[in-house]
Amino acid sequence: MSNQAADASTLVIIPTYNELENLPLIVDRLRTSAPEVDILIVDDNSPDGTGARADELSAADSQIHVMHREGKGGLCAAYMAGFAWGLEREYSVLCEMDADGSHAPEQLHLLLEEVANGADLVIGSRYVPGGRVVNWPKNRWLLSKGGNVYINLALGAGLSDMTAGYRAFRRELLEALPLDELSNAGYIFQVEIAYRAVELGFDVREVPITFTEREIGESKLDGSFVKDSLLEVTKWGLNHRGEQAKELLKEMSGLAKYEWNHFKKQNTWL
Repeated sequence: MSNQAADASTLVIIPTYNELENLPLIVDRLRTSAPEVDILIVDDNSPDGTGARADELSAADSQIHVMHREGKGGLCAAYMAGFAWGLEREYSVLCEMDADGSHAPEQLHLLLEEVANGADLVIGSRYVPGGRVVNWPKNRWLLSKGGNVYINLALGAGLSDMTAGYRAFRRELLEALPLDELSNAGYIFQVEIAYRAVELGFDVREVPITFTEREIGESKLDGSFVKDSLLEVTKWGLNHRGEQAKELLKEMSGLAKYEWNHFKKQNTWL
């Protein structure tokens, strides 16, 4: 990758569903703060006219592209479609960014600089030192923070914010992941991608970002995140710990066999 933090080989994917007012604002901020990058808007047939507005933005700017999908297929499917589109067109770095302004385009360079320094996946984290959340009620912060603490304990990935959606990927990581096998329970695909990346030995890093609650429109997050996502993580965690136990047992068995053979050599009367 180029030594530049952002260049024309970088694609920022912005999924949309009913973001008519937010979309022009976030695109303008992104074009101002990172004019080198290309943008792909993935619209899930928004009934409020977001798709048509995206087409207008694209017609006026050759670096803005639009993908129209039929029906509301969800965030995971939108990103998977965006990744496939970007990989087919040989982008070196592919990024996730929300359309509602919660991910500051002005902080994109923090993620891209880490990719330029060798990272395969960089997560914009709310919960590492320097990261923060603006305009969230206390109960939502506690739910998110507590959920991430539980996820990290269950999976042992060593990451503070595995549910975060502000990310930059090196294409080689996305090519190595079974993207068509990801769980679509809640928003758990974000956790699964980070977990699989760590398990495969890729360089996963976090940088502090400021997450700002949307000012226009309604959040797409609902209670399914807690119920479905954490249930899925619990399954993975139990499996992960089970595999760890098997490996430990294997190592202990091998050690015991070695010690016994060594003991027999030292004691030929046996």
